[in-house]
Amino acid sequence: MVLVLHGGKPRSRQAVDGRSASWRRAHWLQRTLAPRIQEAGAGVWMLRYRERGWNGGPDRSDDARWALDRVRADHGDVPVVLLGHSMGARVAVHVADDPSVRGVVGLAPWWSADDPVDTIAGKTLRAAHGRRDRITSFRETARYVERARVVADSVELRDMGALGHYMLSGSARWHEVAGDLVLDVLAADVPDRPGRGGRAG
Repeated sequence: MVLVLHGGKPRSRQAVDGRSASWRRAHWLQRTLAPRIQEAGAGVWMLRYRERGWNGGPDRSDDARWALDRVRADHGDVPVVLLGHSMGARVAVHVADDPSVRGVVGLAPWWSADDPVDTIAGKTLRAAHGRRDRITSFRETARYVERARVVADSVELRDMGALGHYMLSGSARWHEVAGDLVLDVLAADVPDRPGRGGRAG
């Protein structure tokens, strides 16, 4: 299962609705990836936060944990990949310690030295970030990935070159890379998948 987490703002108590640009962008990503993910035998869900803002984190983390509980209630103990854009990637690493989560894929992630890496311990981390991002920092993403490398099962940072934050320019490439990285995390959870070596448990 893939759970898509959309972006937001540092602070906002405004409710998220269909007019939210961050929600609409993530919904486009979800719709585009769904056929490819479903072909691989997984489903794609998307969370809509109660409020647009990170607001210190606990509320958005609570939203994501609620969604993970819903996935378990509806589908049982299936492996989950958290696919987050911007603030959604920040939410993802805060809740990656959930037992269903096998890995995190962050697109133009909003990560900093304040975000935990212990939640990624033994899991897979993938990130993609453009060098022309003026909202979140490629360098901060690289620093976070290096911190996570110590505890994670596997990490990778994909350099998206001269692309920006909102994934509008180069949208087809963003979608392709997002799909590749999500499928990579899903495949890492299947030891005997054809074409892959087994992993010691």
